[in-house]
Amino acid sequence: VQLQASGGGLVRPGGSLRLSCTVSGGTSDYYAIAWFRQAPGKEREGVGCVSRDGGETTYGDSVEGRFTISRDDAKNTVYLQMKDLQPEDTAVYVCAADRVCLLTNMRMGDMSWYDYRGQGTLVTVSS
Repeated sequence: VQLQASGGGLVRPGGSLRLSCTVSGGTSDYYAIAWFRQAPGKEREGVGCVSRDGGETTYGDSVEGRFTISRDDAKNTVYLQMKDLQPEDTAVYVCAADRVCLLTNMRMGDMSWYDYRGQGTLVTVSS
């Protein structure tokens, strides 16, 4: 199973961006998908996680209310919709998969316990 995050880019403060996490080599509905990010010089941070059936989503405190995770398993893709972006949201965003959301690990920014981890996509928020 491989994960590929995409959709990053440069956006102005207050803007929006949607990232995609595409699953290949397997079907996405078999996995819960978590998003993590790491800013330059900072520790990795858990952004959020969506359950296998999409019925439950959990977010990190710094993005709650601004970011939304959704999934389209027909496209083997999970999305991270980000709005009201701020310079502190600048980071490399990575998605990871496991059978369930490992919430404790996610909140600690620890994705090492997730079975599969993808390549990241860079989001830069700057005027």
